[in-house]
Amino acid sequence: MFPRIRIVLVQTHHPGNIGSAARAMKTMGLERLYLVNPTEFPHPEATRLAAGATDLLDRAVVCDSLQQAVADCSLVVGASARLRQLALGNLDPEGCGRQLIKESQQQQEVALVFGRERSGLHNEELACCTHQVSIDGNPEYNILNLAQAVQLLCYEIFRAGRQPTPAAENTTIYPSLEAVQGFEAHLEQALRASGFLNGASDHGLKALQTLFRRARPDQRELGMLRSLVSRLEHQGRFYYQHNKDADS
Repeated sequence: MFPRIRIVLVQTHHPGNIGSAARAMKTMGLERLYLVNPTEFPHPEATRLAAGATDLLDRAVVCDSLQQAVADCSLVVGASARLRQLALGNLDPEGCGRQLIKESQQQQEVALVFGRERSGLHNEELACCTHQVSIDGNPEYNILNLAQAVQLLCYEIFRAGRQPTPAAENTTIYPSLEAVQGFEAHLEQALRASGFLNGASDHGLKALQTLFRRARPDQRELGMLRSLVSRLEHQGRFYYQHNKDADS
């Protein structure tokens, strides 16, 4: 039903949770399962708890890193027990379902990512995401297991997917994570070539990356930014070298 939406499980410890998550996915029409460094897979317990969804396990894509699992995705939503203070768009479960459906219907690859059973997603993994989503619950006991969280968010995708498709409008195509990270690397290279960055770590660079992630430029805008950075890189190299020669 939703061929451009993938569900990604990061370092799942208990194989039974993989099977239960696959079953939860299939009941909601989702069939693309990606596994990042699962502790044990394949495993009989995963097969047992998948029940009639073992075909999802058979087709599951096993990856070495979250980066590898979502590199070609333009929208990556990380599920978190709480919304963290990061440069990410914040979604509630209903909004998460709508956004994933909207962008997948524009022929873009999208992903919903779940972390480890005990510790969830690390901040460096959330840095691979464009948005984060949290499921509200009883403030005194807001603890969902992995399969429950998968079921709830997949239901919101299913529900959003059943809504009438809105009238055609101008389609916004967003770049993949790989393209965005390529731009960020190019920006850093240009800033270092110009002498703007001198240290191995620079807060200014992180602030710029945060700015661009928050703005979420579309594919055309990112192309313009890369052209601008290329021009600045060329000019920066010239002036930086000129000033060095003048000082020597």
